[in-house]
Amino acid sequence: MTRNKELYKDFKDQDTFSDRMIFFLLHFAFFLKIYKNDKNKQILQEIYDYVFRQMELSVREIGYGDQSINKKMKDYLNLFHGMIDKIHNWEHLNNESKKEQLIIFLDNAQNSDYLVIYFDKYVKLLANNTLNSHIKGVVKH
Repeated sequence: MTRNKELYKDFKDQDTFSDRMIFFLLHFAFFLKIYKNDKNKQILQEIYDYVFRQMELSVREIGYGDQSINKKMKDYLNLFHGMIDKIHNWEHLNNESKKEQLIIFLDNAQNSDYLVIYFDKYVKLLANNTLNSHIKGVVKH
């Protein structure tokens, strides 16, 4: 879903690896928020661990050195946990508050109205499907 060109179309500057990573982390934060429960705890932890291992590999592929990778990963982890905190009450926020929350992470985006609608639809999509429907064929459990 983070490959959707509409997400990036109104960026002030050209979108970057970091912009794409932020969109991915936002999607992942909503994903974990919707499916977080005792029944899914183990599988979500495995997914979380896998995602951040893959992110680290991606950052390495870009060419960052070991010290830079550690700092970059720490930044991404802190950003991600900040996202989880900000979207915790997403369903109870009005559209203006939702825009404010998104702009914290996507200050490069000028299409905040579109993004609010987009993430509202994404949350509904997640809520109307099971965790298994998203991981079927990807994760063996």
